[in-house]
Amino acid sequence: MSANSRLTIAAHALVWIGLYQRRGHEVATSEQIATSVNTNPVVIRRLLGELRGADLVSARRGTGAGWVLRKNLVELTLLDVYRALGSEPVFALHPAQPDPDCVVGHGIGPVIAGAYQNVEAAMHRELAGITLEDVLRDILKAT
Repeated sequence: MSANSRLTIAAHALVWIGLYQRRGHEVATSEQIATSVNTNPVVIRRLLGELRGADLVSARRGTGAGWVLRKNLVELTLLDVYRALGSEPVFALHPAQPDPDCVVGHGIGPVIAGAYQNVEAAMHRELAGITLEDVLRDILKAT
């Protein structure tokens, strides 16, 4: 099972755009962002298209085309990005109904579901407490 990297790539792209704009550039192209992420510009365009739907970025067309942040990095949290991507829950129950005549099969769903809800809530709290400005600050501190 592989981990989902969409949140990481989206955060990378948004932080990169924020830094690029902070350095005096008006818009960032998908190609520029893709170079930093080391992926195809189409991947970036698709992802930023989703983020545009959540009003985190806007796209400019024509001369000077590219992507612009709709909010400052300090206003955006990792939870905002996570939600904008329509991310699915981290954990799920069995895809098939377990044996209801088995004591474990009968009772595991509600017990595990409660634990998973607590984990999801904790993850949301953590992501809500980290702004993209925090991410950029820590990146710049480490370099």
